Amino acid sequence: MMLNFQEVIRLFTELCVAGATLGIAYNLVAAILMLRFRRPPKFHPSALPQISVLKPLHGGEPGLFPRLSSFCRQDYPQDVQLVCGIQQARDPSIHAVRLLQRLNPDAQIDLVIDERVSGTNRKVTNLYNMEAKARYDVVVLSDSDIIVDGQFLRGTVAELEKHNVGAVTSLYYGVALGGVWSRVSALNINAQFLPNVVMALTFGAAKPCFGSAIALRKETLKRIGGLAAFLDELADDNAIGKAVRSTGLDVVISRWGVGHACFERSLRALWDHHMRSARTIRSIDPIGYIGIVFMHPLMLSVLGAITGAGHPLALITMAFSARAVLNTSVERTFELRRERLWLVALHDAISFAVFVCSFFGTSVEWRGYSYRILHDGTIEKDD
Repeated sequence: MMLNFQEVIRLFTELCVAGATLGIAYNLVAAILMLRFRRPPKFHPSALPQISVLKPLHGGEPGLFPRLSSFCRQDYPQDVQLVCGIQQARDPSIHAVRLLQRLNPDAQIDLVIDERVSGTNRKVTNLYNMEAKARYDVVVLSDSDIIVDGQFLRGTVAELEKHNVGAVTSLYYGVALGGVWSRVSALNINAQFLPNVVMALTFGAAKPCFGSAIALRKETLKRIGGLAAFLDELADDNAIGKAVRSTGLDVVISRWGVGHACFERSLRALWDHHMRSARTIRSIDPIGYIGIVFMHPLMLSVLGAITGAGHPLALITMAFSARAVLNTSVERTFELRRERLWLVALHDAISFAVFVCSFFGTSVEWRGYSYRILHDGTIEKDD
């Protein structure tokens, strides 16, 4: 039996109201769980192995120098080697590395400039070009936009030395380094990504691995085929975690976070970044990705109100309040600065638009290049 237009609108309204109601409950539960996700006060590893940190660099990112410097100021008494990889001899990031070498003459800071492109994923290609330069048994892969404190390496080693642990990865929270668009980008991490991850970890619904930081032993890296095995993976971090688990070892998600620097300067940059993240997650877990709709109770309540839901103001108020409570819980847990509530609403509108549009197409923009996501999660260049 065909539904007429009014019946379709009524059904759509009921679905929006139901989704918003479930989303309000989901957000409040996530807020409670987030407050319980506390960082351990101290780390006391029994052994302190030497560590090689691999940093793939690209472009003159804001705040790059202090982020690199933080690896020279670790509360870690053993040798730490910092390997910075650049794929173009004129890349602006080279200046930050050269300055770091001059100001820290006793530190082990190596710069690898290698223009060879071995795979579609240019970040992994950069890491692959650096892999042979890693001197020490413990290797830490960490993106260029990650902010760490002085306890980062000590805490990572404390987790890595536990029984049957093959890799340690870190949750990350957003830190805005610019104007309104970077703040919205940080909110996308703090008010959406982090709560989803904590919910999934609490109920055993996911086994993630994050490119923010992945620490593993050279022996483990060799067992999973080295970095060459991930040259064409879009979600290289997830693929590395999956490969480690396939050897029978565990991947531990540490109970502390690292910062993710957000420096988008335009709506277009924000959109491209979030679309790439959304389509990456969708390619990894298409069923679970649909569940992200419950992170959008505010927009669902607005759509419901527009199409005739009963008590629209009350529904919108409850949805907005749930989002505000969740964001506040994240800020308290990770000791972040308070964000304005109107930015939360702006973020939710943009994020919902990205969520809807992510189902229509497979193309992504990444560091000036266009790619298509294939069915197996790998990528190919979109000419």
